Amino acid sequence: MKKVKLIRFWTDNNQSTGCLVVENENGQPIFINPCIERGWQDNMQNISCVPAGTYPLKLEYSNRFDMDLWELKEVPNRSECKIHSANYWNQLNGCIAPGEYLKDLNADGYFDVASSKNTLEAFHAALQGISETTIEITNLF
Repeated sequence: MKKVKLIRFWTDNNQSTGCLVVENENGQPIFINPCIERGWQDNMQNISCVPAGTYPLKLEYSNRFDMDLWELKEVPNRSECKIHSANYWNQLNGCIAPGEYLKDLNADGYFDVASSKNTLEAFHAALQGISETTIEITNLF
């Protein structure tokens, strides 16, 4: 079964940066791209990244985004934690935004992700053919 991994490399109160990986059935990476999230704020809703751990990940229709998105399930005290396109950490409410590369697009001193929409499409393509899997989140800091 294909699996998703999120490896976080850095965080502060505002932002976390990491790498989103999709592994095929043999454990080989078929998608690797940087991502951003909110920073760690004690798992508070809408302002914190989710805690490290392993969670079910399901493809579901999002009314807000008017498209199918991957959503993390069973996150303690949280709901609607999705993987969607965004460029800046402050556009996220506990969700994950993949991108092609990191760059400070708005000169605020934080890395942003560029080409997020195209990268999200590539993420979906890597998971094509399945509607649920798991995501393992690891902090390296």
